Amino acid sequence: MFRRREAVPFAFVAEADRFRSNVTPPPRPRASVSDMASRTLIGLVITAGFVGSLLFGLPALDTSQPSGHTQQSEASQGR
Repeated sequence: MFRRREAVPFAFVAEADRFRSNVTPPPRPRASVSDMASRTLIGLVITAGFVGSLLFGLPALDTSQPSGHTQQSEASQGR
């Protein structure tokens, strides 16, 4: 249907890894004070969540204190 008659040069594909642009990208915009404050607040909230989970989770994992409540199943009571 549509057929190209001229040969397509594919040499640019082989040279693509050697090509370097002389155009530098624009500099990144500096973060505003509100951006810095929001990132800091998010970091503090995540850190507080980790610390809180450790504080609440460590007593449950402590095996050195004998607990007064022991669980026994009905099968072990020997009815």
